[in-house]
Amino acid sequence: MSDIPPDLTWERAAPPDATGPGPWIEIAFGEGDDGETPVYIRETSDPENVVTTNRRKWDAFVLGVQAGEFDHFVEGVEGVEGVEEDPGNSPHA
Repeated sequence: MSDIPPDLTWERAAPPDATGPGPWIEIAFGEGDDGETPVYIRETSDPENVVTTNRRKWDAFVLGVQAGEFDHFVEGVEGVEGVEEDPGNSPHA
């Protein structure tokens, strides 16, 4: 983990009313303001395991999530709101 800056500010991706330790996904943004600025992603249950991408790819991913491009990954998953449930087509069934 030597390439990960030690002074990152991690933002937890959890619902505002969430309690407990998670596990949750956390995101931290590196210094800079262009498309190549690093973005760091980790899970609270394994904070030493950090995935790195860049701001351009992160922004494209977020836009895809907002557009529903990944909804098929959670179809039929219990407790997921806003996605049509069809357990027969769920990758988790």
